[in-house]
Amino acid sequence: MSAVARARGVVLRYDGTEAVSASDFEIPEGAITAVIGPNGSGKSTVLNALTGLVEPSAGELTVLGASPREARPRISYVLQSPRIPVGAPITVREAVCLGRYPSVGLLRRLGSHDRRQVHQAMHRLHIAGLAHRHLTELSGGQRQRVLVAQGIVQDHDVLLLDEPLTGLDLVSARTIDGIIHGERDSGRAVVLTTHDLDEALAADHVLLMSGRVVASGSPASVLTRRNLEEAYGLGALHDWHGFVDDPAHPLPGDPTA
Repeated sequence: MSAVARARGVVLRYDGTEAVSASDFEIPEGAITAVIGPNGSGKSTVLNALTGLVEPSAGELTVLGASPREARPRISYVLQSPRIPVGAPITVREAVCLGRYPSVGLLRRLGSHDRRQVHQAMHRLHIAGLAHRHLTELSGGQRQRVLVAQGIVQDHDVLLLDEPLTGLDLVSARTIDGIIHGERDSGRAVVLTTHDLDEALAADHVLLMSGRVVASGSPASVLTRRNLEEAYGLGALHDWHGFVDDPAHPLPGDPTA
């Protein structure tokens, strides 16, 4: 399988601290890649590096055959925290339309093609009925669907999602999960961070992080007991599956549970 991103000995620093030590990895094209690991393991830093927001301090990282900065126009990045201030007087439709401006330019008016893209994205995320509502009137799951609609309406070959399914209601989670698989089925690469082992097991490719890439490859080859114990510092996982390193879903035997 061809790769949309390749890292060789890449070192990533965040706020002056080494977040990811020298690591090699690849992101396959036309596949869903899950990036999983403890809090502070470098998951979000990897996404920021892929889109050029964090530059490697050593090693080499290429995306779509170019530097991440050069590839940025072909990458759509949906952050966990909204890019739009929640208190801003902006409607759902206006928020989704913002996703077209990286393609058309801030000074141009949206044309019929752009408006059609916005319409289709809103229907895919089941938010067309919310078009004239303000973001402050939405639930957390609805706001996340707006942000994903804003992401997919941008012209892109790679979709990056920072914990897109965390804490969502069932309808929003299923809707966004359908978008993730639809993007993959359309030939795009999807990279998402997660705390959920089941989400990682359902991906096509996995990066297991712990201040470096502990393992990279198929879920079966990466999510082994040995690798997970190395990444999380756990004595035993036994037959437990589910969330890891998430205060809302503590591990069995956790004294804070």
